[in-house]
Amino acid sequence: MSLFDLAEAALEADGVAPFNEATTLAVRDGDPLRLERYDEVVGAVAVGDAPVEFVVHPRYRRQGRGRALVDDLVSRGETRFWAHGDLPGARALAAAAGLHPARTLLVLATTDRSVPEVPTPDGAVLRSFHEDDADAVVAVNARAFASHPEQGAMDRADFDRRRSQDWFDPAGLFVAERDGDVVGFHWTKVEDGVGEVYVVGVDPAAHGGGLGKALTAVGLRHLWDRGVSEIDLYVEGDNDPALAVYRGLGFAEKARDVLYAAD
Repeated sequence: MSLFDLAEAALEADGVAPFNEATTLAVRDGDPLRLERYDEVVGAVAVGDAPVEFVVHPRYRRQGRGRALVDDLVSRGETRFWAHGDLPGARALAAAAGLHPARTLLVLATTDRSVPEVPTPDGAVLRSFHEDDADAVVAVNARAFASHPEQGAMDRADFDRRRSQDWFDPAGLFVAERDGDVVGFHWTKVEDGVGEVYVVGVDPAAHGGGLGKALTAVGLRHLWDRGVSEIDLYVEGDNDPALAVYRGLGFAEKARDVLYAAD
């Protein structure tokens, strides 16, 4: 059984994928992995310095296999583990293994198709992405997410790899320009009839003027025009400014991913 077979069985049972997008792309493309261990029962994988993501086949749960895997990985120096969906079984396993919550990533969702009119800040122009914007978008992303362990690592190669996915639509990537420079962007995604606020990034030098909210509103209208049934997004649980914007636009918590860590 392949790692993807294990992941598919877990997704069907839990309604939550055990591996995130970056990990899935890395495994699929054969990228070097820091950790790759799986059989027909359990699987664990980690890319670069990212936390471990692991899965136990639904038929073999509640037999101590997950605890044995975590204990073994901790003994080998792994200290951080993602629990996508933070399911009850994952919480119980974390508590039994002495792991504590260290980070929360919220999944917010909305079915409210009304998008308020949000003024574009003075001097800014919102437009669709052009091919020659690619390097500028990557640079803004690096500055906007300098302290973010996943999104901040996106380089040009990663940007191009994401654009090569079947779901990519250049008409759904918007940029904000000021004085000829890209200062923000909103990358939207549509997959299986569900829209996603994939990434909203604003250059720190342009913070505080409402640019992020204006970009978000433009992307939301685009997604609703595509006929999606729901729009989702991911946001850090402690990012109060972003949470205020999204809740003001009608988003509410749908699920959460929790990073558990050893002392």
